[in-house]
Amino acid sequence: MAVADQQPILGRAFNDVLTELHAHVFTGVPGESDPFVLSLLEREYLAYVLACYYQCDHCLRHHERAIERERKVMEAAAWNWRKELVKATLFLRIVKADVAEIEWEEWLQSWRAFADRIDRHHTSLACYIAYTVGIARNDEDLMDLAFGSISRNERDDEMLKGIIRDIDRVVIFMKAATSKNRTDPVIVRHLQSREIVAA
Repeated sequence: MAVADQQPILGRAFNDVLTELHAHVFTGVPGESDPFVLSLLEREYLAYVLACYYQCDHCLRHHERAIERERKVMEAAAWNWRKELVKATLFLRIVKADVAEIEWEEWLQSWRAFADRIDRHHTSLACYIAYTVGIARNDEDLMDLAFGSISRNERDDEMLKGIIRDIDRVVIFMKAATSKNRTDPVIVRHLQSREIVAA
């Protein structure tokens, strides 16, 4: 017997919380959100990498459109950001514990050269991306490496704290969003197998 419930799978209240969390991470909630240190474009770049890392097509499309909008607003200089961010994602799939020391040293040299290439287009973006992925997968080695770069680039303690806060907020939101957006179609299919309508 079909249940004609038009409630979202997670419920309206939970979806409202996710929507508010999105606002706190990307656009800000007047009078409530902490001020951002990273630009909206930087936060969208980080979100795009996590969408790629967690293989969420819905999030990739959403954040690609957001990046294009923001780049247009900022009249940002042209560079092949999509290709470079996908390459960064590939680079950052390497985990130090999974490779030999000689391989890690080679990886470090290659990463630094690649990071310099990204940073020519957008200063410090590579280390922000690395720290983002490090938090997302709980990789202390990668976090240490990235934080060293971020710390060298930012001498002001409050600014440094704000950068880390902004990165962490993107990770927390994106891990929830990518999980939800990747698994919703599966959950809907499961419910439909019982003739349950999922909104």
